[in-house]
Amino acid sequence: MPGDDIERGGGGGGGVKSRTNNSYPSSSSSYLIEDRETQWTSWLVPMFVIEWEKVVQKHQGWRLLTCVWLHVGIIHLLANMLCLVFIGIRLEQQFGFVHIGIIYLLSGFAGSVLSSLFIRNSISVGASGALFGLLGAMLSELITNWTIYTNKAAALFTLLVIIAINLAIGILPHVDNFAHIGGFLAGFLLGFILLPRPHYGWLERRNLPADVGVKSKYKAYQYLLWLVSLILLIAGFTVALVMLFRGENGNDHCHWCHYLSCVPTSRWNCEENQL
Repeated sequence: MPGDDIERGGGGGGGVKSRTNNSYPSSSSSYLIEDRETQWTSWLVPMFVIEWEKVVQKHQGWRLLTCVWLHVGIIHLLANMLCLVFIGIRLEQQFGFVHIGIIYLLSGFAGSVLSSLFIRNSISVGASGALFGLLGAMLSELITNWTIYTNKAAALFTLLVIIAINLAIGILPHVDNFAHIGGFLAGFLLGFILLPRPHYGWLERRNLPADVGVKSKYKAYQYLLWLVSLILLIAGFTVALVMLFRGENGNDHCHWCHYLSCVPTSRWNCEENQL
């Protein structure tokens, strides 16, 4: 078995309750379990955890998605479910199961891909990549639908603080912050693609005078963000998957990126994360 297990999950909230409500849960975190602790998680390996050797060399790419549903204990599971309740329910009520489900799955997949590119000698489970994707989607949804919300500046500031805190937790040792970053980036782009709302004039077109025409359902900037995000999402997935299944190590192309997952200090080292 590889040297370390990375548990990706939540240690609190991590999302936003509503666009006009500034009551935000706290944070979402991930943990890496060391050798001495792996005896009680070793049964996860044949049950679809993400492991670089099995994904790339043994062509078990489905592990990049199945690991999202695996957890290493009841506390890990409950923490992730608590995060999902705070983040996901409001989004699902506003945008529906299909849109939010797509964001959740693709964000979890993106987090697994980026994690596999930079961390080879560890196994990883948990849903925090998908949860960070929902956070990213919340941010982009607020941006693309900016004109229809009240208290938007306060909501944006609070959401950015929550995201920053969660990502900062990821620079601690034994944390798979690459899964967080990958999920967040995918969710951010998907929010522009799947969550734009029609502008107010189009929604109220029936109440407008007959000589006032509303030609477009969405504003021009929403169409632009949709197109740019779609191109970036397709390009990002294509490049990342090609690199991964060619066996390339992301650290060879970005020599400083390991600091995104762990920053060494006098209190700890990051040898486990620099793989």
